[in-house]
Amino acid sequence: MILAGDIGATRTRMAAFQAEANKLELVVDKTYKSQEHRGLQEIISAFVKTEGIPVHRACFGVAGPVRTGRSKISNLPWTIDSRDLAAQLNLPSVGLINDLEAYAYGIDALESKDFVTLSEGLGEEAEGNRVVISARTGLGVAGLYWDGFRHHPFPCEGGHSDFAPKSELEAELTQYLGKKYQHVSCERILSGPGLKNIYDFLRDNKKAEEPAWLQKQMSEAPDPPALISQLALEKKAAICDRALDIFVGVYGSETGNCALNFLATGGAFIGGSIAAKIVPRMRDPVFMNSFLNKGRMCSLLADIPVKIVLNDDCGITGAARYTLIQKAFKNSTRASA
Repeated sequence: MILAGDIGATRTRMAAFQAEANKLELVVDKTYKSQEHRGLQEIISAFVKTEGIPVHRACFGVAGPVRTGRSKISNLPWTIDSRDLAAQLNLPSVGLINDLEAYAYGIDALESKDFVTLSEGLGEEAEGNRVVISARTGLGVAGLYWDGFRHHPFPCEGGHSDFAPKSELEAELTQYLGKKYQHVSCERILSGPGLKNIYDFLRDNKKAEEPAWLQKQMSEAPDPPALISQLALEKKAAICDRALDIFVGVYGSETGNCALNFLATGGAFIGGSIAAKIVPRMRDPVFMNSFLNKGRMCSLLADIPVKIVLNDDCGITGAARYTLIQKAFKNSTRASA
């Protein structure tokens, strides 16, 4: 039995998988509001006790950099140490990896129905490194190195790299955010809070009007970014429509940047709940035009398959798959020795 977790600033999802050979069967899963708990250990304790799960292996994908088995969550006041988790679960070791690295491990477990294709590229002939980018509460990026036989996921913190404006409007947006934040990273725009930042910029800089009815709805909304997306898709508010248009354009441009940085000729995968919920807008030419707008590298990017991941289980399944891959690696190492 494998215990897996997907730990984010907004929610923490725990799941137990039964491993049969190299296949995983989901036994039970539960989602917790991260902000309502003091730390991951508290959630693990509650999950194991409530569900009565015997744990033989465990891995957790966390929204932050992991160094020497330890992580400080980027948008949450938690510090997680894999040694503490191993002691709690009475295991020799516990996997602690970046959440996008876990997501990357989950890609190969998905089926064709779990994707929406934005660009076929070279299709099945595409081979090489891959990249995963995911906008949620924050912006995550991970790479998958191709060794000629299989992909090896690895983490990075590309979401915190500098945002590079491509137009006068985006330059004004950068200046606006520069007054609010010490550093204007891509995450300040490509995330749930980032979409709200774009909306606020358009309103405050008189680029679009906020009607009185919308001002009231925004002040009462439990999730303003979700409301912005909904109203944009329904064409009910011009300011929301323009905010989402800017968001999608920046998303396409940054996905193209990541594809170049990782030379991701094997594919670019867009994860996260935001992209999955705004598929009609992601299919607009704005995204792919921004993705391809890289001068002399346009033809290279045109060969790269670009897909949206619809399956919300990708990250937590990837965390569980990590334990299987690590076990197989250890067994092969012992056999060769």
